[in-house]
Amino acid sequence: MSAIARYYQFQGYRVAGYDRTPSALTHALEAEGIEVHYEDDPARVPADPAQTLVVYTPAVPADMAELRYAREHGYRVIKRSQMLGEITRGQRCLAVAGTHGKTTTSTLLAHILTESGAGCSAFLGGISKNYGTNLLMSRTPTVVAEADEYDRSFHQLHPAIAVITAMDADHLDIYGDLAHVVEAFKIFASQVSDALILKLGLDITPADTSAKIYTYHVDDPAADFHAENLRMDPLGHYTFDLASPLGKVADIRVGTLGRFNVENSVAAAAAALLHGVAPDAVRSAVGSFQGAQRRLDEHVSRPGLTYIDDYAHHPQELASAIAAIRDMFPGRKLTAVFQPHLYTRTRDFAPEFARALSAVDELLLLDIYPAREEPIPGVTSEIIFKDVTAPEKRMLRKEELLDCLAGMPLDVLVTFGAGDIDRLVGPIEEMLEKR
Repeated sequence: MSAIARYYQFQGYRVAGYDRTPSALTHALEAEGIEVHYEDDPARVPADPAQTLVVYTPAVPADMAELRYAREHGYRVIKRSQMLGEITRGQRCLAVAGTHGKTTTSTLLAHILTESGAGCSAFLGGISKNYGTNLLMSRTPTVVAEADEYDRSFHQLHPAIAVITAMDADHLDIYGDLAHVVEAFKIFASQVSDALILKLGLDITPADTSAKIYTYHVDDPAADFHAENLRMDPLGHYTFDLASPLGKVADIRVGTLGRFNVENSVAAAAAALLHGVAPDAVRSAVGSFQGAQRRLDEHVSRPGLTYIDDYAHHPQELASAIAAIRDMFPGRKLTAVFQPHLYTRTRDFAPEFARALSAVDELLLLDIYPAREEPIPGVTSEIIFKDVTAPEKRMLRKEELLDCLAGMPLDVLVTFGAGDIDRLVGPIEEMLEKR
């Protein structure tokens, strides 16, 4: 939503909007001249329907007073995904979809195109650490978009080149079951015109798309694009040779941490090479990529104490992130804080969450962040907690977390979640720096 707001501010429109709570991002928008308010008040909606476009995210409840007022008083009201579809129409769109990895992969792809000089505008689902924003603007008629499967938003996009990173069960409040998730991705695939780059093993075939299909994998030689000669340096960064149908690209050092970021790099490099970016430029840009905020985001790093924050909110994301952290810091005690996101996701994946979180040494489990949802009877963090087998575990309220951490011995600490746990990252970092 903030990228859309910034885009129209850049185009010279007056932009204003509502958010539930203040954050570093809303403060940044206000500093850029965008008016943000935090009370659901229809009086804040501009008075002229003919001159006002209302853009909303499906994360906002349908009974929100401002949204209801706009619908009842003749305003043009459209979803964020429709807005992104309108903006990208008429441009060459490179999109990254998938239930995991799409933010990092799309942010890296945009960085490769920008640093190589090929150029692009980009609408990203996270804040690029290289540029400090989720919106890149360019005169080049190429746009990189994160294609979000929530509420079938990605059906508004018609990319020339697309990546699909994963098609796991998620957003079952929308889709009901995995079969409908896969069906939605196949519809997205049918809208890709030139090249479709799939994680090896995904159930999409030439019958589903007119685009040429390529596959990628971290190191499986059966994939069209894959890493060879994979090695890790003492600082935890991987270097690899990229095998591809377009020729080998040797000695690509990954600027971000974790084996899964090697795979994200393979996917982004594949899209960039198929777009026409030179191999040397791809190698250089992958090495200078700093990642997206809240993706294995290291905040404190000194002997005996490391603090990482990560957006993981699905069991597979948690498992991958925990494995990457174990890989980077072998033998060290890992303390994880997890804030579950949504009652429905907690209900649908409680056993899988418990299994993923059992891989840490110590778990601090917070209450569920509801976002747009009303409580579901019997669905609390307890349904995860009871099955966690980590050596140490406890449940607590978000308000208790800082005091709890202040009194604990810590080695590697990581905070996980997609709710409002990010509001505590600064205070946690400040507290740890004083140790």
